[in-house]
Amino acid sequence: MVKEWKQKEKTELRKWLVGVLKTTSPVTIVFEKKDGTERTLLCTLKEEIVIPYEAKTDTKKEKSEETLGVWDVEKSAWRSFRLDSIKQINFGI
Repeated sequence: MVKEWKQKEKTELRKWLVGVLKTTSPVTIVFEKKDGTERTLLCTLKEEIVIPYEAKTDTKKEKSEETLGVWDVEKSAWRSFRLDSIKQINFGI
């Protein structure tokens, strides 16, 4: 489970996953939400599919290497998840 990985391994996972999401789409990520429920997210980072992110408030959030923002293909909206909550990564629909 990713929770048990060292920080260096999580950083490498993040780099790899961003690369995959930008080139191979869609990717299904299964992860555990903060409330403990499981979520399946069909997502991408392909430029020709995503709509550029627009902040809804002027509040600036510090970018975290612990989370990853992705485009939810099914809901046409930006979503994010914690890397250490990933349970499964699947390629193809």
